[in-house]
Amino acid sequence: MSLRIAIAQINATVGDFAGNAARILDFAERAREQGADLLLTPELALCGYPPEDLLLREDFCTACTAELEAMAAKLKGIAVLVGHPERSGERCYNAATLISEGVRVATYHKQRLPSYEVFDEERYFDSGAGACVLTLKGVRCGVNICADVWEAGAADLARQAGAEILLVLNASPYHIGKRERRTDVLRQRIASTRLPVIYANLAGGQDELVFDGGSFVLDSHGNLCCQLPQFEEALAVVDIIDGEPQPGTIAPAPCIEAEVYQALVLGVRDYLGKNGFPGAIIGLSGGIDSALTLAIAVDALGAERVRAVMMASPYTAEISLSEAREMVRLLGIRYDEIAIAPAMETMSTLLEDQFAGLPADTTEENIQARIRGMILMAISNKTGSLVLTTGNKSEMAVGYCTLYGDMAGGFAVIKDIAKTWVYRLSRWRNTRSHVIPELIISRPPSAELKPGQTDQDSLPPYEVLDAIVAAYMENDISPREIIASGYAEADVRRVVQLLKISEYKRRQAPIGIRVTQRGFGKDWRYPITNRYRDPY
Repeated sequence: MSLRIAIAQINATVGDFAGNAARILDFAERAREQGADLLLTPELALCGYPPEDLLLREDFCTACTAELEAMAAKLKGIAVLVGHPERSGERCYNAATLISEGVRVATYHKQRLPSYEVFDEERYFDSGAGACVLTLKGVRCGVNICADVWEAGAADLARQAGAEILLVLNASPYHIGKRERRTDVLRQRIASTRLPVIYANLAGGQDELVFDGGSFVLDSHGNLCCQLPQFEEALAVVDIIDGEPQPGTIAPAPCIEAEVYQALVLGVRDYLGKNGFPGAIIGLSGGIDSALTLAIAVDALGAERVRAVMMASPYTAEISLSEAREMVRLLGIRYDEIAIAPAMETMSTLLEDQFAGLPADTTEENIQARIRGMILMAISNKTGSLVLTTGNKSEMAVGYCTLYGDMAGGFAVIKDIAKTWVYRLSRWRNTRSHVIPELIISRPPSAELKPGQTDQDSLPPYEVLDAIVAAYMENDISPREIIASGYAEADVRRVVQLLKISEYKRRQAPIGIRVTQRGFGKDWRYPITNRYRDPY
């Protein structure tokens, strides 16, 4: 017996029922032309993932069901397994429905509902019960949805119900190491069920999440038979002969720097594209964070849609100006320089009486940042383009950023990129083509808000800072254990304290792209008002 299955790795948009349906229909027609018997779509492909509280609206689910019926009537010559939400009375399910020749043949309801990391499915869905096995050209295909295969149970039920192969619909968001983790988990399911797996994953950006695709096929021994590329839409066809998938194309795995960079590019492209922004504006400082952000924006949107503004103060070094000018020359984007000294003088005069007798401190530094934020937001308001902020994860962790200043903007591109990773990505980007001047990468980082300032005046070295943040924030390791692993107690105490007292800032920051297993977003929910103190 033979069965030809096509994998539709599509980029769905939340709430765009007609657009998502058109994508599925297009992929179905292309798959039909290649002789496929079945098209497998990602999880909730018809409504996009994650729809979040839209699922609490009955009209949302009703509109999705209507689109499903309309799409079914147009599907001819190929069966399609479609992911969608399904209401049944007071219950709502994360569902997958098989459509064949305009008829809904069977529907499966997701059994495992994740409520960890960025997931909150127990808020919206009810758990399904029981297996769903579809017979297609004599091949019995079990159906699972994403989290169903991350633990034992649902796949075993499919096997017990007579499945010979497992079809898995997924909306599995990216983080570093996720690609390898998926195949490891599926190999665990294969070890217990001996079922080959066809795994279809979503590709695209949705707010802070990026879905990287990378759909794949494993045979009953766990061998990789086919793998689709990451971070792009793709269609692949695999033949199942006598219960085993046959070898197909395996997209090469990128290096880790390339993978992360592609995630950032896709996140920017889809956030601006899906929300209708005509372009992006970046405050260029001559430093490495804004340089990396600018490179990502140009790669995502094209030079014609990106604009950089250098807002020099009396403390801006000449090298910052010259290197910023060199970078925009290399990229070919619009570039403007606006001196902020007159605005600084005006603010100083306005506040002279209020500050009388008080020494200069970070207040004056923050005023500079806020002047720059005001300028960028004014240009954004006038042009409709979105301001991309340039703060990294290290700064966000310890509050080394200014509310309504460098935090002002609509999307934080490198919010989940630690400073040490900023350097790694910048160097990697230059291996593709030289766009970030070497002096920007090699010079000591500085906010340039007072004479001779460097970041390490007030922070531990970034190698130390990033390691402590990763241990405490990403891995929930206690300060006592971090110190025992070799870090100075004074550094650990300082970083942990700064991390805690900066929560109020992070709550007011724009969303940004998540690339680690725990970013400052959906999967970080610490209270602002918090008197808990870690034991040391």
